[in-house]
Amino acid sequence: MGLGGLGMRVEVPSGRVAQAHPGDEISLHTSLVVREDALTLFGFATVAELDVFGHLISVSGVGPRSALGVLSALAPGEIARAVATEDDKAFRKVSGIGPKTAKLIILSLAGKLAAADWADEATPDQPTAAPSAADGVVDGLVGLGWGQSEAHEAVSDALDAGAPDTSADLLRAALALLQAGRPGSRGSAR
Repeated sequence: MGLGGLGMRVEVPSGRVAQAHPGDEISLHTSLVVREDALTLFGFATVAELDVFGHLISVSGVGPRSALGVLSALAPGEIARAVATEDDKAFRKVSGIGPKTAKLIILSLAGKLAAADWADEATPDQPTAAPSAADGVVDGLVGLGWGQSEAHEAVSDALDAGAPDTSADLLRAALALLQAGRPGSRGSAR
């Protein structure tokens, strides 16, 4: 990128930014990462990519290059869906992301990325339908040890009671119901 005679190198996700030729004018949303030994500019075609990049680099063990690798392999909507469905395989296929880091990404970003917010950011050959927040919360409660029917009933009751239809808020509301002393629930024994 040239800026009044000053040349700047901008790191971009491979395949996500339109191919430009010298002299072409393009617009990028950028993030300047400051390290002791370098100032590195990262550029993205969409605000969604920039936002997800910020979330990724906030995860312990994920640096800007790894985050760029994730965004080269997955669109923001795909990342949000992988986090919502706890699909660590999606992250493990990225060079430099191992099983522990993949799980850490999912845990750290849970509730911070809503798949529906970036459904239109998926790659064209990928479906954009994301699982509902309720389905994800039911799966999460089952993963925590609750029974499928008990989890489904708690999520349904939480929605009926007016809980927001976002994963984090719905999970909190459903857990509160489960722990409020329903007969036979874990919360009633405490």
